[in-house]
Amino acid sequence: MLGSLRFMATVASVIEAVERRYPTSLAAGWDSVGLVCGDPDASVRRVLLAVDPVIEVVDEALLVQADLVITHHPLFLSGTHSVAANQPRGRVVHDLVSHGIALYAAHTNADHANPGVSDALASSIGLTKLQPLVPDAPGSHTGIGRLGTLAQAMPLLMLADHLAAVLPATHHGVRVAGDPTSLVTTVAVCGGSGADLLDEAALVADAFITSDLKHHRTQDHLAAGGCPVLDIAHWAGEWLWLPVLANELTTDLGTTVEVLVSRICTDPWTAHVRSPR
Repeated sequence: MLGSLRFMATVASVIEAVERRYPTSLAAGWDSVGLVCGDPDASVRRVLLAVDPVIEVVDEALLVQADLVITHHPLFLSGTHSVAANQPRGRVVHDLVSHGIALYAAHTNADHANPGVSDALASSIGLTKLQPLVPDAPGSHTGIGRLGTLAQAMPLLMLADHLAAVLPATHHGVRVAGDPTSLVTTVAVCGGSGADLLDEAALVADAFITSDLKHHRTQDHLAAGGCPVLDIAHWAGEWLWLPVLANELTTDLGTTVEVLVSRICTDPWTAHVRSPR
């Protein structure tokens, strides 16, 4: 444990603790992880964890007097020529810097790590015997997605009900594609957008849980005999990792740093109206 009565955490020491568990070497080549803004030598007494680096989270950081915000999603995934305060992402940077708050992103490195984002999703529904759906290398314990087993087989619709109960509430809920009565024992999951893993899931799983699935891709998957899929809110599927990260940081840094988990729902969908029957 790094924490002690005499230890004063800094932005750099908190980042070091994060990256020991989620090495940046695991991040995808297209990704942008790491320190976005802030002084590595600045002291940290309170950390706020969130999925999205949006202005609502910045306002919460100001309210709780956080010194560092750690998000799953990066603020910038491509080059930018302006962080002017009249632009949404520029306003985030402006407000953080002007109040001395650092921002750090752990994205695909947290997805590939073992345990990582998909492990939190898998564990929430009781999956065991977890292994990467697509390992980073043959025999590797790291990789994207997870494959696991339910303690007892259940119909797809019952799994959907169970999933809806353990996820944080969203208007999106859980969408089901496939025979609701089909029995499910082996489940593949991918926190975040996992449409690229549909083919891999179809080979090994009775059902696949992920987010942001599109109409034609899902239709083609089912027509080709692929497994049923459960589409969940992107924010909800990744939020489950935040309490895990909070416990890890508390273990590694001790009581010198207070770690808070944002409960602001930053899912963009704000209502769901069912079609009349």
